[in-house]
Amino acid sequence: MIPLRDSHPTGRFPFWVLVIITLNIVAFYLEITSLDPEAFIMQFALIPSLVDLNNLESLKPFITSQFLHAGFIHIGSNMLFLWVFGDNVEERLGFLFFPFFYLAAGVVAGLAQFILMPDSNIPMLGASGAVAGVLGAYFALFPHHSVKTLIPVFGFPAVVEISASVMLIYWFFTQLFAGAASLAIDTSSTGGVAFFAHIGGFVTGWVVAKIIS
Repeated sequence: MIPLRDSHPTGRFPFWVLVIITLNIVAFYLEITSLDPEAFIMQFALIPSLVDLNNLESLKPFITSQFLHAGFIHIGSNMLFLWVFGDNVEERLGFLFFPFFYLAAGVVAGLAQFILMPDSNIPMLGASGAVAGVLGAYFALFPHHSVKTLIPVFGFPAVVEISASVMLIYWFFTQLFAGAASLAIDTSSTGGVAFFAHIGGFVTGWVVAKIIS
């Protein structure tokens, strides 16, 4: 399912959403044009096995990793979800609070994955955890909205309107089941999707939105 737009566009300019999207695009450009992209990723991505909670320097990747991506599809999907769901959340949370909320959701997402797989040597990167925080907040704040969504119908693309709650619950449980399955697989050296980062970000967003709503 590919979201295209929600049923309640805001009347406020989504300043922070556009700033975050721009920063991600710039960081991705610097990443892919770097003389040594692998070294670039190793410097700024979150590598759980290198985290030392007593060393502030090793904690910086909890922030910097949120602006790196593994490819065009990775950044494209993350920025699309942020664009579709982020404007409403930014408007409701407020201009000053939203950027801190976004980064905090990303940090908690990284911590969730780190706690469950602290010995992993695979770099974690991407805005997925922070964007998941936005999705969780949207689910808490706007459960009755609907989303125009591109889905395959008998092999052909079709645009249908789906309840935001149905879409986000489906997304959350796919992450939950995939995360549970990943615990049975050793991904410490083979990599994979950081499902628990997605779950941690989503739950963080939902809880924060429920508290302030």
